[in-house]
Amino acid sequence: MQQGGSVPEPGYPFSAIVGQDQLRLSLILCAVHPGIGGVLVRGEKGTAKSTVVRALATLLPAVEDEDGSRPAKLVELPVGATEDRVVGSIDLEKVLRDGERAFQPGLLAAAHRGVLYVDEVNLLHDHLVDVLLDAAAMGRVHVERDGVSHSHPAQFVLVGTMNPEEGELRPQLLDRFGLAVDVTASRDVDVRMNVVRRRMNYERDPDAFAAQFRDDDIAVAEQILAARKILDDVELSDKELRRIAALCASFDVDGMRADLVLARTASAHAAWRGASEVAEEDVRVAAELALPHRRRRDPFDEPGIDDKQLDDAMRDAAEQAEQQPDPDPDPTPDGDGGAPVPDSAEGTERSESSPSSPDTETSEPRTPEPQPSGAGKNKQAGTPGAQFKARLLEVPGVGEGAPGRRSRSRSTHGRSVRPTVERGKGLHLIGTLFAAAEQQVVRGRTSGRLKLEPADLRGAIKEGREGNLIVFVVDASGSMAARDRLSAVTGAVLSLLRDAYQRRDKVAVITVRGKEAETVLPPTSSVDVAVTRLRNMKTGGRSPLAQGFLKARDLVLRERVRDPLRRALLVALTDGRATGGTDPVGRARIAAGRIASDKIASVVVDCESGMVRLGLAADFAARLGGGYVALEDLSAEQVTAVVRAAA
Repeated sequence: MQQGGSVPEPGYPFSAIVGQDQLRLSLILCAVHPGIGGVLVRGEKGTAKSTVVRALATLLPAVEDEDGSRPAKLVELPVGATEDRVVGSIDLEKVLRDGERAFQPGLLAAAHRGVLYVDEVNLLHDHLVDVLLDAAAMGRVHVERDGVSHSHPAQFVLVGTMNPEEGELRPQLLDRFGLAVDVTASRDVDVRMNVVRRRMNYERDPDAFAAQFRDDDIAVAEQILAARKILDDVELSDKELRRIAALCASFDVDGMRADLVLARTASAHAAWRGASEVAEEDVRVAAELALPHRRRRDPFDEPGIDDKQLDDAMRDAAEQAEQQPDPDPDPTPDGDGGAPVPDSAEGTERSESSPSSPDTETSEPRTPEPQPSGAGKNKQAGTPGAQFKARLLEVPGVGEGAPGRRSRSRSTHGRSVRPTVERGKGLHLIGTLFAAAEQQVVRGRTSGRLKLEPADLRGAIKEGREGNLIVFVVDASGSMAARDRLSAVTGAVLSLLRDAYQRRDKVAVITVRGKEAETVLPPTSSVDVAVTRLRNMKTGGRSPLAQGFLKARDLVLRERVRDPLRRALLVALTDGRATGGTDPVGRARIAAGRIASDKIASVVVDCESGMVRLGLAADFAARLGGGYVALEDLSAEQVTAVVRAAA
């Protein structure tokens, strides 16, 4: 470790962190073997996530390069970083000064052999998260853009932190992190006292506090370096590899990434404790850190593995580990390795042992059977009905909202589609150079530097996808519950909520029942909270639909003030039978007209059933100026067609 001198105060020592054992261990293992693929740290605010990550950087071995030895760096990637800033781009200054193409490295190059820290990684644009995870897994960055081809090493410990209340990572990205740790504040009084006491001592005298833990930190740093030196010599026997494979199969994880991460993590843990070969204890530690987040295929699945589940899986894996592998088939006289396995046999083997079997729908959630919800007052909503995969619900037009995966948008986070003479939209380098090149003869340039003038500068028009605000107005009145429709309605809402989660929308839920409409969930990016509120929803009573429409309108207008660029889509699920008060249908029609006049995109899902239908939901859809679809026709294709016509 290297001390930073007398001017900057020392950071909080790694060894002084109280508790958070799994977090500290996961960071150490990634420091021993960066190929594990990084650590995702999930937890509420105030749980020392950032403190631990920053302290780790001081423990990493010094970096040797052509300029000598230097301390490992901690590079922080801001949420608003552009792709150019992350991976690098053309060195514009050198192009304009010398007339030659040169590459300007980005943050990934700066983090080489250090720590790349991304706070609030769940708020980072998806394509940038992909770039980070690719670099962390491959150890190199390949850039092919703007006529430049460049590759450079980028071996770093990737650490992403996030607060789940601000929105989850998509499962596809969650799986790309090697390890994941959930951190919470201890409920033990003595531990909490110790945390506060140490923090106050550090703030009172940082140098004296750091000196108390200097020897402990040096010991950890030396152990990391020693583990790195023996890592390549650590033996992973077939027995332990079979144990790893059995564990991954037991937890039904997708693909082979989990097996590789477990093998690397177990090897790193063996090296960390100074062992020459991987043992069962190393595999168990690796499973605790690498498997829980890979079981969450759906936003509504609970993350984590409890101790009993892991004990049972380890017991089964132990039996598998003791088995001898099947001998290889005898080669044929032609030396081609034997005849191919017949289709029928291959299919049988796959269905019994592989999670990717066509007969095993592991990627789709298991849907419980619907239960009657009753027609009386204050009933529970009951078990959600059948769910489906919703295709794109797209707000019409082109917006400029927060990055997401739903509607078309122009933003600073998309990809350049063409240059423009407008300023303030970033620099379109190629467009600028082309504009300048056309004027070089007129400007008298025969050699030397490119003659650039302000008129040559071109902005970049970028197009990507944005996230939207989806406001659900759910009719939970007695007329809905009496016909057992609410189970189907909640199933449809859950399907649309899952789609909103995957597309990084904000959602809000308003229920209509009894004497008033209630906002059971204000706008949030935490879709799993919406699911909990929906499943605990009360039903029964009258249907003050006008209040539901007005409350949704007020909510959207307030959000327009807070975030004017995020466009909204109102999705009303109702049978249209407004009741309660004087002329409830007429008042609901007036409220719908106000929504239409405010140009709020909308879709009405008609939940009316039975032989006699009044057609009120279709009338409301017309007055809202949006789309309409019957609940029984709410297929993915129908939803797509309706929402695109919702302008």
